[in-house]
Amino acid sequence: MPATARSAWCDVPRLQVKQFAALAMDEAPRLAQDILDEVRREFPGLPTVLGATGEPLALIGIRRAIEGFVRRLVEVSAVPAVPTASPADPEPPQLPVVFQEFGRDQNLHGRSLDSLQAMYRLGVKLAWRRLADIGQRLRIPPPAMYELAESGYEYLDGLVDQSVRGYAEAAARQAGERLRQQRKLMDLLLSGRSAAPPDPVKVLTERAARIGWPVPERVAVGLLLRPARDAVAPAVGPEILLDMETERPRLVVPDPDAAGRPELLRRALSGWSGAIGPPVALPDAAKSLRWAEAAVALMERNLLPATDVLHCTEHTQALVLLQPEELVDDLARRALAPLAHCGPTHARRLAETLLAWLETRGGAPEVAARLGVHPQTVRYRLRQIRELWGAEVDDPDRRFELELVLRARRLRGELGPV
Repeated sequence: MPATARSAWCDVPRLQVKQFAALAMDEAPRLAQDILDEVRREFPGLPTVLGATGEPLALIGIRRAIEGFVRRLVEVSAVPAVPTASPADPEPPQLPVVFQEFGRDQNLHGRSLDSLQAMYRLGVKLAWRRLADIGQRLRIPPPAMYELAESGYEYLDGLVDQSVRGYAEAAARQAGERLRQQRKLMDLLLSGRSAAPPDPVKVLTERAARIGWPVPERVAVGLLLRPARDAVAPAVGPEILLDMETERPRLVVPDPDAAGRPELLRRALSGWSGAIGPPVALPDAAKSLRWAEAAVALMERNLLPATDVLHCTEHTQALVLLQPEELVDDLARRALAPLAHCGPTHARRLAETLLAWLETRGGAPEVAARLGVHPQTVRYRLRQIRELWGAEVDDPDRRFELELVLRARRLRGELGPV
C-alpha cells in the first residue's frame, strides 16, 4: 500500500476479519487442489514433481501461497495505518520459496516464464472468486474486498519475482556449467592430444554434445589481444567457442569458409586485434592455433599490422619467411656473404636491385621501372652483382635462396618496398 495509506480492512470488525481468515484457511487445501486441477486442464502435459512428503510440489506451493496471503491480511487489518519504514510496519510477506523452484524448473526444461505466469494468473483468478464468495457470505464491506483483489495481484507479483529469481539462478548455473564444459572441450582441441588414436573425432563429438555444439569438419583457431583489461567479450555467437579466461582470449571458429561467416566474424571482432589461424581438420586445431600464435608474435614486433584481427592465410609469406628466424638469418649470412665488404648503403642498394631482378627476371628497363631509378644505374649494379656472385646467380638453387632471404629482409623492413 502507499505510504501512510490506511487499509480498508482496519474498518472491518476484528471478529469478522477472524471469521473470514478462518474460513479462508479451512478452504485453502481444497482451493489449492481446485486451482491445480484447473491449471492442469488448461496446460495439459504439465509434469508432476513430488515433494519430500509425496505431495506434488505445485500443490504445496499453491496452498502455502494462499495461507501466506490470508495471514498477511490479518496482519494488515491489525495495523490502523502503515507509515513508510515505521517500526510498527508489519513484516513483508514470507513468500513460499517453492516458487523459486518452479522458476528453476522452467529454465532447466527449456521453457519460458510466460506459461508459468499464465498459470499464476489463473490461480489468482480462481482464488479471488472463492475469497469473494466467503466475503459475500460474511458481508465484508466492498472497499475491503476491492483492496483484497488489488492485494492479490500484488502478491502475485511477489510470486512471479520469486520464480524469476529461481529462473535466473538456474540460467546462471547452466551458463557456468556450459562455460566449464566448453573450456574443457577447447583445452582438448587445442592441446593437440585430440589428434591421438584411436578415434579423436568420437572423443571430440562426445565432449561437444555436452554443450550442444555441432561438430564441424574444419575449424580455424584465433588468438586475440585485449584492447583493454576490462574489455567486454566480443559477441561472436554460440556457434563459435570463446575462452575469455586466458590472458589472450582464444576462439574456435567452425566451418570458417561458410557463407557469411567471415563477415559476421569481422563485425563481431571490431575493435579487437589478433590473428586467426588457417582452416584445418578438427583434430588438427592445435596446428591452427600455433600459426595464430606465430602471427601475434610478429604483430607484437610490428612485423605484421596490429590494428585488426588478421587471417594467417592472407599473410602466408610473412609467416613462412619470418617465423624460422634463426634459420633464415643463418642462410642470409651465407647467401649474402659477398655484400660483407660493401658499405651499408651500397650493400642495401645492391640487395634491392638483386631482389628486383630475381622477381622480374627482366632486363635493366624492367628492373629500373620497379626500383624507380635510371636503367643505366641498374646496368651498373647488375655488373657489380655478377662480379660479386659470379656464376652462382645462374644456379636455380642459389637464386631461390637469394630471393628467399632478400624477401625476408624486405618483410622485416631492412630493404625498401617494391
